[in-house]
Amino acid sequence: MQVGNKVVGKITGVKGECSWGHKVGDEFEISCHNTANLCGFFYHDAFPAISMLQFGGGYPWGNKDVVTVECCDRYNLVTMELRRIVE
Repeated sequence: MQVGNKVVGKITGVKGECSWGHKVGDEFEISCHNTANLCGFFYHDAFPAISMLQFGGGYPWGNKDVVTVECCDRYNLVTMELRRIVE
């Protein structure tokens, strides 16, 4: 059951090698109830943005439907774009 808006994550950058195996171009649906197989560290950091997009919030700058987040591993940095899909 989908609650709120659909959120799609897309890996847009990998510096080094992601220990979880993510590659540039990977795309998946993600939500407050679906971790989309992200490692716990990255999901923890991305969760506030996922929640905001899923439930209609937005930052007062830039595109309110898109947020870029980064994992906490600075040596193997993975960047992900989160996009709200309003259906």
